[in-house]
Amino acid sequence: MKKIILVAVIAISSFVSANAQTAFGAKAGLNVANLSGDVDGNKSLIGFNVGVFAEITLANSFYLQPELLYSTQGAKFDDSDFDLSADLNLNYINIPIMFKYDVANRFYLEAGPQIGFLVSAEVLDQDVKDDFESTDFGANFGLSYGFTEKLFAQARYNIGMSNIAKDSGDDKISNAVLSFSLGYKF
Repeated sequence: MKKIILVAVIAISSFVSANAQTAFGAKAGLNVANLSGDVDGNKSLIGFNVGVFAEITLANSFYLQPELLYSTQGAKFDDSDFDLSADLNLNYINIPIMFKYDVANRFYLEAGPQIGFLVSAEVLDQDVKDDFESTDFGANFGLSYGFTEKLFAQARYNIGMSNIAKDSGDDKISNAVLSFSLGYKF
């Protein structure tokens, strides 16, 4: 099985490098993050994302866009009974693999999977990284618009597919992140 996967990766890489045009770029933006699932009293937490990408032309109007992003996520928690407010800050290195379709002149629809690697987790300046899974899997859906051939804006929603909380029993807690970014292709 490993040999079949390796041969497929080599074949796809050869096809892409021989037949595709590739553009590279950087992007940065705003995250509106929260947690979904079996969690109460949470509100959105504002954060940021920053990273690099490659845009690979697969066919007319179809593109593959792998990215490497640093993303601040998490949620705000308020408990009015105890007059307590705290932010859960989750920082990830995310690797989305987006499939893009040019619907109209530089207006793209995007979808694809994402894997995230937890870098740090803090609540009230306390390290809580051991309470969370080290990897996160999700699905992204979004759109982007190119103002020029090089400058674009992007909106994307990440739906967490995996339980990020360790030892949560039957409860499931997932990331949910709405991102707005500006990017530039070199």
